[in-house]
Amino acid sequence: MPSSLPNAVLFQSSDKYLTIFDAYPKSIFHFLILPRIEDGAVAGEESQGKFSVQELRNLKALLRTSDKQKAKKLIEELKSEADSVKRQIEEEMVERYGFKWGVWVGFHAVPSMEHLHLHVLSADLVSEKMKKKKHYNSFHPSLGFFLHIDDVLEWFESTPEYFEQVTELNPKKYESLLKDSLACFTCGSAMKNIPTLKVHLQEEWDKLEKKFKRPAVKRKMVEHPVEDQVEGAREGRSEVGDDENPSKKAKKDGQ
Repeated sequence: MPSSLPNAVLFQSSDKYLTIFDAYPKSIFHFLILPRIEDGAVAGEESQGKFSVQELRNLKALLRTSDKQKAKKLIEELKSEADSVKRQIEEEMVERYGFKWGVWVGFHAVPSMEHLHLHVLSADLVSEKMKKKKHYNSFHPSLGFFLHIDDVLEWFESTPEYFEQVTELNPKKYESLLKDSLACFTCGSAMKNIPTLKVHLQEEWDKLEKKFKRPAVKRKMVEHPVEDQVEGAREGRSEVGDDENPSKKAKKDGQ
């Protein structure tokens, strides 16, 4: 039940989905959206049209379910939830920084958490939690391990043969991408290690901020959980995520 989750964890919820703060954010803003297990769902099989626990284990399990259209509908609903989170992120971007930048929405081809979840994160990858090559490569927007949700939805329009091939999501194929050489997702420059990359990404972010920042509007005296996540990313505080385990410090006022 969402009510059992601390404010430090839960960002927002609906009857079918939970949005939580990522415990180890890899960008200034980083959230996870998870479909809720419906009452009466059976661990190993579908029950009265509901997804089983097994089918919601990860993206591959969902895509390989017997009802392809039902799987597509769930992903479309996840996208709708992500659009809501994205709008709130953009509002916070403008309020805090005076401008907004990109937001990525997608899945990991080989997730580290055993429950289907969708990442919604700002397109900067500036975070104290970015400590390993595999962390960075798993979110690089064009490397291939991070599967943008629009691309996944396009798979449903492909031939049965291609759909079968692309939804195999072979771990050996995708995990090898995590070992690829480091390169800046913005300018393509090669980086020799993570410390060098992080300095470079911060420089790229600083240039972006300097170019677009406008005086922020006068702010109301209310809590801003998304802003707190920004501070947490810079100060090294941890929230809820699929790398490790929970604990955060603020929730959207009134939610």
